[in-house]
Amino acid sequence: MPISQFDGALAVVTGAGSGFGRATTLALAERGAQVVAADIDLDSAERTAVLAKSLGADVVPYRVDVADATAMEAFAAEVRSAHRVPDIVVNNAGIAVAGPFLDTGLKDWERIVGVNLWGVIHGSRLFGKQMADRVANLPNKPDKPNKGGHIVNIASAAGFAPSRELPAYCTTKAAVVMLSECLRAELAASRIGVTAVCPGFAGTNIAKNATYVGLSDEEQERQRERGDRAIKARRYPPEKVAERIVDAIAKNRPLVPINFEGHLLHALSRVSPASLRLLARIPAPLR
Repeated sequence: MPISQFDGALAVVTGAGSGFGRATTLALAERGAQVVAADIDLDSAERTAVLAKSLGADVVPYRVDVADATAMEAFAAEVRSAHRVPDIVVNNAGIAVAGPFLDTGLKDWERIVGVNLWGVIHGSRLFGKQMADRVANLPNKPDKPNKGGHIVNIASAAGFAPSRELPAYCTTKAAVVMLSECLRAELAASRIGVTAVCPGFAGTNIAKNATYVGLSDEEQERQRERGDRAIKARRYPPEKVAERIVDAIAKNRPLVPINFEGHLLHALSRVSPASLRLLARIPAPLR
């Protein structure tokens, strides 16, 4: 992948304090991009920035809660004023709520929808508008058209497949896939690419930090440890996902399933949705 494509670009990555966000921040920074590494945990974002700076890269940490509309508006305005309009935005911040629908309370729904869906909406709306305005306000040269930008929304293989034990998570990730498809159609005229990335199980802390509804604190902790062990046993590092994200930006791919289960669930959703309905009855590994 040519480094020149990212050299000098400004990227914004949410959930940059760990997992896919940290790996993507480092992958972009290594290719010459300046990265705004945002996370609700500022200490984690700062650790990502330190790692990047040790490689000679330019990464600036920020604290922001992607579920907070007001905070996101202030964050987008600060990025533009302190830096400029970003060329790449990776809406990565996400959480997991596991457990049956009937045990999932309104607060659980508000929390996961706030981060997994509203966070993507806020990032895409605010930075997408900045990108589109940049294209509209600059004179266009036929031999050198204005660049628009690229938005990456991190969904999940769970967005392709129903699950009796992950209704909230699957719902938000399926919504991110459809939102990305709609945005891609709308923003194409402004030369803004949009990609939905759908990883299967990979080495992040999502299971370790998940909420398991309908269980006591002690039972939740056991489930977190079990889920974390299952994901680690998969041995698929976030750096591999980051490489696919960078490739998707370079090639302007619309939808990127990642690893075996990502490709399998995507294929089944297209050719045999009935088989996914049967699989939905099987307890999920996160549980």
